[in-house]
Amino acid sequence: MESLCKAPQLLKFNLTLMSKNTFVLSLVFIVTSCTSIKRFDSYEKSLILSQESNSFRILQVTNKEDSLILRTPSKKVNYKKDKELVNLLVDKMKTTMIQAPGIGLAAPQIGISRSIFIFRRIDKEGRPIEVAINPKIKNIPNETVCFENDGCLSIQGLRGNSNRYAWIEVEYLNEFGKKVRQKFEGYSRESDFTAIVFQHEYDHLNGILYVDKLCN
Repeated sequence: MESLCKAPQLLKFNLTLMSKNTFVLSLVFIVTSCTSIKRFDSYEKSLILSQESNSFRILQVTNKEDSLILRTPSKKVNYKKDKELVNLLVDKMKTTMIQAPGIGLAAPQIGISRSIFIFRRIDKEGRPIEVAINPKIKNIPNETVCFENDGCLSIQGLRGNSNRYAWIEVEYLNEFGKKVRQKFEGYSRESDFTAIVFQHEYDHLNGILYVDKLCN
């Protein structure tokens, strides 16, 4: 296990002398985060290595246990140490998404709360599938747009309009472990909406569903 975990949030009290008999009590928030990059656990390994099928069952919000997993924030992937498992996971996720069919699929949707998803590059010829490992959204515009007819493989039979950004600047590792920096644009189903697909799948990694961002 490789840990990047820092101390929990602390409150520090400062007494500042303002005059002879006056003190000002100020609160200084030391906000820290705890981000761990852990190896796959035994359950995750067994699910990835299962020989029963070359695809996964897609979790559904209508199932109580599934819903709890879908609402759980994901942990980062240790690509260097778990490369073979990551590649196998990706292969099965691709098969699962194609069979569904869909244009994006996040690991939490198949029961593995890890920071990885696959998505169609709508902006490229043939709409190839790309992999995003430990993705980050680095920059966004100030305003959002209302993307029409959003949908999800974990919410069958429903569609809705969702608040999204018209463009995003992102960073992630691809399936070969190479860092990718990219700007995705577009929110039209008639042309390019890769930015929307990326945001949708990125939300899954944080336990967020498109129904949380509905707009008119």
